[in-house]
Amino acid sequence: MKRRLAILGATGSIGTAALDVARANAEDFDIVLLSANRSAAALEKLGAEFPRALRALGAADAGSRVSRRGREALLAAIGEAGADITVNGIAGAAGLLPSLAALRSGSSLALANKETAVLAYPLVKALAEDMGAPVIPVDSEHAAVFKLLEAHGRDGVREIILTASGGPFRRHSLRQLETVSVKEALAHPTWNMGPKITVDSATMANKGLEVIEAVRLFDMKPEQVKVVIHPQSVVHSLVRLAGGALYAQLSRPDMRLPIQEALYWPETPPTPLGVLDLAGLRLDFEAPDGERFPMLPLAYEAARLGGLYPCAYNGANEEAVNAFFQGRAGFLDIPRVVRYVLDRDWGGELTLESIAEADRGSRELAASRIGG
Repeated sequence: MKRRLAILGATGSIGTAALDVARANAEDFDIVLLSANRSAAALEKLGAEFPRALRALGAADAGSRVSRRGREALLAAIGEAGADITVNGIAGAAGLLPSLAALRSGSSLALANKETAVLAYPLVKALAEDMGAPVIPVDSEHAAVFKLLEAHGRDGVREIILTASGGPFRRHSLRQLETVSVKEALAHPTWNMGPKITVDSATMANKGLEVIEAVRLFDMKPEQVKVVIHPQSVVHSLVRLAGGALYAQLSRPDMRLPIQEALYWPETPPTPLGVLDLAGLRLDFEAPDGERFPMLPLAYEAARLGGLYPCAYNGANEEAVNAFFQGRAGFLDIPRVVRYVLDRDWGGELTLESIAEADRGSRELAASRIGG
């Protein structure tokens, strides 16, 4: 029987990869929902290819023929679609409520929206357990850890090591980073991602968010989650067992691979996407530089402080990155703004209301700092 598949953020990099997997395995999946934020024409084109799928647009223009528009319409469509599995490829904090809506509908959640875990994973985990709906990581690093923990168990794992490409500026000096342009920041050497995530990779905020995500997804202490720069992006993550041995997951840097594994979990079918050839392969590793890329140590600080600090880290970063795109802030202003916001008190209990308030407050504080 075909599995009913919903793809949120269908016109972005994750959604496009998920559609490739679904097309290659059309005998196994029936697409029942497609969503996008502003790409009305692209969503309408997908609607012609998948006419039985519901479509929802987060911010449609008046001329769009897509009938479902806005956040509430998207959440209603998720509940109506009856998906067996939902890929959440929405970028940023906007992905949290759709993740919760998918789980409430009884759908398994293939999670590429790292903010869902960063902002609210205790709430997400409780809901997933209540609904009997698993959360399967899709980020290549967390998908790798997920599989490694399945293979080796959790009890014997001493630490997790996430790899980072280092982005386009890993050899830049602080002086060079001061004058980085948006175009330069969007030139990622390894991955093809959306613009916000690409800039986050360049500042290492993306890896910072992934550290917080790993702490929450895998119930680890921040000091048990390490980061190493690996420019080839072939080793996606490693685990170190109690005896000191390291076990790694290696594959080509292709997001379709972890998406396919998530869609078929707990099975592991053969892939039509090709396999990694080790012959002639070179693998380099180096320690990250927290002075040149302070978004990573700031993320560790937010993870250690807990509470709503991860929400503030994410909200401030999103606001600062948006200002960078608009030319209102420089590349190194991003960590300066996040540092300013984290210096406030973000303690408190995690509820949907407190998360929304921390998200709003951190953005307003970041905006005031940028404007000032």
